[in-house]
Amino acid sequence: MKMSASPVENMTTLNTDLFYDILRRLDGATLASASCACAAFSSMSKEEKIWENICSSMWPSTKNDDVKTLISSIGGFKKFYADCFPLIVNKSVPDFRWSDYPEYPEELTEAEYYGDFDEFENVSPSDFVSIVDIRYKDKTVCSKVIWGIPNANGFNGWFSNCPFRIDLFTFSDRGDEDHDGVVSLSLADGIPLVTSMEQERKDGKLWHELRDGIRLSWIVVNTKTKKAANLSSWSPLGGQRHWPTEKDFLLRFGSILPAKDILPCQMVECILAMKFQVTETGVAHTTLKLTELCMQLGDMEGAHVNGRNSLLVLKEALSCDRSKNYNLALESCHLYFKVQSEIKEEKMRYETTLDRLWIFGGITAFVTLCSYFM
Repeated sequence: MKMSASPVENMTTLNTDLFYDILRRLDGATLASASCACAAFSSMSKEEKIWENICSSMWPSTKNDDVKTLISSIGGFKKFYADCFPLIVNKSVPDFRWSDYPEYPEELTEAEYYGDFDEFENVSPSDFVSIVDIRYKDKTVCSKVIWGIPNANGFNGWFSNCPFRIDLFTFSDRGDEDHDGVVSLSLADGIPLVTSMEQERKDGKLWHELRDGIRLSWIVVNTKTKKAANLSSWSPLGGQRHWPTEKDFLLRFGSILPAKDILPCQMVECILAMKFQVTETGVAHTTLKLTELCMQLGDMEGAHVNGRNSLLVLKEALSCDRSKNYNLALESCHLYFKVQSEIKEEKMRYETTLDRLWIFGGITAFVTLCSYFM
């Protein structure tokens, strides 16, 4: 006897629980596309629980109850995903050139250089929350939430004038080998076996695997403005092998943030530095320990931005353009580094010219003085 399946004449005849079960298994980008397919998908895709599952899968740190409360207060998980999944893209970089970079006249007062102090009073270190997740080959190795800016109690004193820096780990975390919070990678996590550092120097297998497999998400939330953004580049923008010791690997993530009307350079680099150290090698063991992860902001000349201006930059960064296209975010970073290199080269030529003028002037003065006495 021949069996035939009856065609489905209308989507509404299917069980909505089946649809819901399908949608909750999708990733965020696919779910957003599916929501445009029909009214039923659009309605079900608005369910906060679906987006909560997507966010917790992508950023395990959002599973914490206090983080869930925070996300609910700033608009919910769907909005949080829409704000934090795309990466920051600074479209102003291609238009910026050396001629746009202003000099720093010595006669500028502190108020003129740093801007209006009243605006600064509207930004506080306690306004910011950092939600950090590290993955290696799709396996979460670290999730941490930092409420406020650590050690910023002296906000109106040393913090505002000293270089801005957020450390993911405290000093005790880095210094205690047996600390429960230590983050490490081993052969079980998929890193290659390293028999000796001499061999690693030759083939660089561990370095390449680490650089290609590590992923970083550093989301910053402003509780006052109820805005959020991912300041990381997901994958590393660069790094250094065997620095500062032969067992250390330094990886740099980050993004280019606007600083218009805040700093003369108009844009800064958000520097996320991650350092691993090889703690064990041999024929059967290889272990990497995460010894450092920090955030700093650097200007066009490579100087670290102080705490006062960094808070203003972070506040504005949460409102800037972003894109799901990783290549666009990467391109804006590379363009920034190119302009930064051009500025440094131009400044070096300028300083070299000044040095030559001073030398020429000194020789002329010496010859004139000798001629006078002769």
